[in-house]
Amino acid sequence: YQDYPEARLIILWGVNPNASGIHLIPYVREAQTRGAALIVVDPRSTALARAADIHLQVRPGTDVAVALAFHRHLFVSGRADEAFLAAQTRNADQLRARALEWTFERAADVAGIDAALLERAAALYAESSPALIRCGWGLERNRNGGNAAMAVLALPAVGGKFGVRGGGYSMSNSASWGITRPWINASEPDTRIINMNQLGRVLTTPQDPPVSALFVYNCNPVATMPDQQRVVDGLERHDLFTVVFDQVMTDTALYADVVLPNTTFLEHYDFAKAYGPISLEMARPVIDTVGEARSNADVFGELLTRFDLLQEGEPSGELDLLLTVLDQLPASVGTALRDDRTAVPECGLQPVQFVDVFPNTPDRKIDLFPAGLDAEAPAGLYAYQPDPATTAHPLTLISPASERTISSTLGELPRTDVKLTMHPDDAETRGLSDGDTVRMFNGLGEVHVVLSVLPTIKRGTVSLPKGLWRRSTRNGATGNALVPDTLTDLGGGACFNDARVEVTSLANA
Repeated sequence: YQDYPEARLIILWGVNPNASGIHLIPYVREAQTRGAALIVVDPRSTALARAADIHLQVRPGTDVAVALAFHRHLFVSGRADEAFLAAQTRNADQLRARALEWTFERAADVAGIDAALLERAAALYAESSPALIRCGWGLERNRNGGNAAMAVLALPAVGGKFGVRGGGYSMSNSASWGITRPWINASEPDTRIINMNQLGRVLTTPQDPPVSALFVYNCNPVATMPDQQRVVDGLERHDLFTVVFDQVMTDTALYADVVLPNTTFLEHYDFAKAYGPISLEMARPVIDTVGEARSNADVFGELLTRFDLLQEGEPSGELDLLLTVLDQLPASVGTALRDDRTAVPECGLQPVQFVDVFPNTPDRKIDLFPAGLDAEAPAGLYAYQPDPATTAHPLTLISPASERTISSTLGELPRTDVKLTMHPDDAETRGLSDGDTVRMFNGLGEVHVVLSVLPTIKRGTVSLPKGLWRRSTRNGATGNALVPDTLTDLGGGACFNDARVEVTSLANA
């Protein structure tokens, strides 16, 4: 983040640091003070979008089309860095071919933005150096999410933005320390993998063998999983034994047969890896464990021992895990953590991409068109799948982080009425006013909530904060009750922003 002020252009794509990364804001502001331009890609008019030089207020799910229009401009205008592509990437020609059909006009029509503004943004990116993209999670949570992230993260390679401080892209650095868990790959009994984003489906439809026990930890599925009502239906099964291992009585814990108390970060050891900055710290307990609370590592270690599943070399508890991880780190990093509780990576705190650090691939090159992923994606790589809106449910529901909830953590705290944000034009069409109690619904369920009419949301889109607990709405259902359990094109992620809804006055329901 310290390199942001060196940039001449910053693109914040699908991220709102004012809510989910406030430590980045001072660096963005400093860059702007030094003369950097700012582009924001977001369906909402956030504080940074209002301070930006260009705001591309795209329809949710269309980011891949917009990114491919950037790529097409780079290739067609001769601004692609052909030397970098030849030396540091593979399969650039396949990306070039997929991008050629995405003219500014076509992409703008799909995304619901002005073609001239899109062209201006692409030209500014092509001409600026250093230029960096901060890629967030918002663009991933739809049917095109994997391809959208791939297309955005490929832009610095095509545009030649690597190799200079303040250029390239910025995402999470938490994996950069190389901390692995080699015991996971050890031989173990055959087990199946179930996608947690389809938990409701798994618990309510026949499985072979049936799911008869559920152990929940670090998660609150009732509040965070798609198709909320089906998740609840599954948890209400009389033949399902549910254990919830948590620190508070969550919405999910209310359905548990057994609740086990978990330690908080104040009570256990941990390795804290920052999302943005390159930071690794050893967290140590500052209080004794409260009551019967135990840490994840201790509970799972004991379960492995009791089931006679503990493998050789596998940590059996918290302290054993701590020492195992320390031993696999480079000696200088491990020593620093032991002595100072914080460490500097071997590449330094401010490495430059493609100068000090390189992709973690066998040839240290970027593969712009992995064949395996092309086969996995339903429509292929860099493909756009159309909007799932229907006449009956024409509005797109998104659930971004807010200043109160960047996750479901602390959702048990009292708060004033949570509000659904809607554009004035959409409210007028439906005869709705600010402060009305409305019914938002689709074929999966309905949510009763207070309406906030503001021009900060794109027409055709409504917004309800993520991470809400059921007590936050008038009828005990949250936005997740309207989210289908379909999966993203790559990676099997949840399509939270593919919920399509209608909103009416609750008084007229």
